[in-house]
Amino acid sequence: MRLDKFLKVSRLIKRRTLAKEVADRGRVSINGQQAKASSTVQAGDELSVQFGQKKVTVVINRIQDTTKKEEAADMYTVIKEEKTAEGNGL
Repeated sequence: MRLDKFLKVSRLIKRRTLAKEVADRGRVSINGQQAKASSTVQAGDELSVQFGQKKVTVVINRIQDTTKKEEAADMYTVIKEEKTAEGNGL
């Protein structure tokens, strides 16, 4: 599945266009490699997303094309949330 679609379906980011913008700014990495919006993600991948002054690292549990709001969080497991000194907000 494309990275931008996963971020939207899993509700880590609300809109796919915003997910694409975040990835294009270099704020997303998959398994330690900087990722583009079109990058492919799969179960088991470690995903890091920079949100302003917060960096969230998750492991992808499963891939689904659609999901209900209540089940979206089951698609990933948060391993780390940390504040960063970088404050270029999104």
